[in-house]
Amino acid sequence: MPERSKAQQKAAGAALSAKRGETPKSKLQGASREMVKSMSEAQLEELATTKRNSLPDHKG
Repeated sequence: MPERSKAQQKAAGAALSAKRGETPKSKLQGASREMVKSMSEAQLEELATTKRNSLPDHKG
């Protein structure tokens, strides 16, 4: 599932960082908190590593 906005891509990056233990889960907010619970590390990495150039800022 490709992300649809820069905001989703950033949330996936934050969730991936928490999943790997680099960031405390308590610092997560909103979508990234839910992504940690519902997605695997591989899924998060796939979303977080795509390029943001052609994505809109927010899904509209």
